[in-house]
Amino acid sequence: MTNAPSALDIARKLVQCPSVTPEEGGALAYLDTLLSPVGFQVHRPVFSESGTPDVENLFAKLSHGKGPHLVFAGHTDVVPTGDEGLWTLPPFSGEVKEGMLYGRGTADMKGGIAAFSAAVLQYLAEHGEPEGSISFLITGDEEGPATNGTVKLLQWAADKGEHFSDAIVGEPTNPDAMGDAIKIGRRGSLSGTITVTGHQGHVAYPHLAHNPVTIMAQIVSKISAAVLDHGTDHFQPTNLEFISIDVGNEAWNLIPKKATARFNVRHNDLWDAQKLSDFVMKNAKDCIPSSDFDVTLGLIPSNADAFLTRSDTLIQSFSESVKKITGRTPEHSTDGGTSDARFIKNYCPVIEFGLVGKTMHMIDEHIAVDDLKTLTDIYYDFLMRYFPPKG
Repeated sequence: MTNAPSALDIARKLVQCPSVTPEEGGALAYLDTLLSPVGFQVHRPVFSESGTPDVENLFAKLSHGKGPHLVFAGHTDVVPTGDEGLWTLPPFSGEVKEGMLYGRGTADMKGGIAAFSAAVLQYLAEHGEPEGSISFLITGDEEGPATNGTVKLLQWAADKGEHFSDAIVGEPTNPDAMGDAIKIGRRGSLSGTITVTGHQGHVAYPHLAHNPVTIMAQIVSKISAAVLDHGTDHFQPTNLEFISIDVGNEAWNLIPKKATARFNVRHNDLWDAQKLSDFVMKNAKDCIPSSDFDVTLGLIPSNADAFLTRSDTLIQSFSESVKKITGRTPEHSTDGGTSDARFIKNYCPVIEFGLVGKTMHMIDEHIAVDDLKTLTDIYYDFLMRYFPPKG
């Protein structure tokens, strides 16, 4: 291959694929046409599970001789566009205007996939196959339930005997400018519902009822005021937020029997599900005045534990590439939401680095074309460090 396509060319093609979760939309098929001709063995397994939509994924591998196995990971699925009439440019047009590439998924994260695809193709065009293996691990389920995507694709690859050395996820990690931050881990996430049960009655006769709303207000106030921790060397302080309080009561003269409060915790490595459950229940029970009330806690099973990358070598090498190309020393960050790195970390060290994420999931999502070129240069420089060319 003598003329590798640019990241902009690839990004525009990907954006033009309407791959709203769980639809493939042509995005994986397009990547197949890029990778197969240069020697990648491409597989596109579809995974299923009861109660969830089938999802197509892509695993592509190029292997030559003995050496490390580097994985580039990401997702081609995107969130819905909302009212397309509110967009300045059509959300799946992939149009460029005043130095910006517009479209759903440009930031999160078709731009990142385009950049590492372009970097790998450029490396192969200029230096041939490296001593080792390069793989692409691409899902169509990251923005959805994350049930039939990366978690199953990793197990599928492991069952075929694949062993990974390091992984890079192309999520948009930079808050303001290219070179701001590398994700070296992620906080954990846990969601749950507190339910207080009292005794229903008429508001004119409160002595004949036991109002769970009053108790729930005390619980929410007590837990919200608590300081869970002050953070650690690599993580921000743990944060618990209540996101709804519900009683399902449309009457004005009725004390309800039950009140519920839903919450989400973004936690550091000082906590796990059991410790958080114990904390919430202790504080809730402290607010229960008598046996006339009952409190229960229901947790949603989570696969999002707090974690840190296990390879200083990977972090250092990639940081040097970022600094060389951008002139900035990136922060080693663990903030933000969850990503598929939470699954990959069970198989190999993983970092995340991609574009500026200011417009992800927004109407008129867009990225700077210059940033796309910068990201490609960073990935390419890292490839040169990871797989030094022969001779």
